[in-house]
Amino acid sequence: MVPIAYYLILAAILFSIGIGAFLIKRNIITVFMSIELMLNAVNLTFVAFAHMRHAVQGQIFVFFVMVVAAAEAAVGLAIIISVFRSRQTLDIDQINLMKN
Repeated sequence: MVPIAYYLILAAILFSIGIGAFLIKRNIITVFMSIELMLNAVNLTFVAFAHMRHAVQGQIFVFFVMVVAAAEAAVGLAIIISVFRSRQTLDIDQINLMKN
């Protein structure tokens, strides 16, 4: 049996990579993927604690987080495509929707 600390360390590493990429990268797609990576790290933590406590509530909560993440992915990608079509770039520094 794998100790819970291994899962928590992996989740912390994934979350740290997501935060780092979110703060450093200037591409909308990369920022979007970073947010998804952070959500998956949190899901891993929920599942690890639910398994440790032999409770199903954590896994149910993960299911709802995954549903929200899927909806966010659909809406987010639609917004990204719309921004790219109007601005011809995905660089965050070059996108200013308040200007024409």
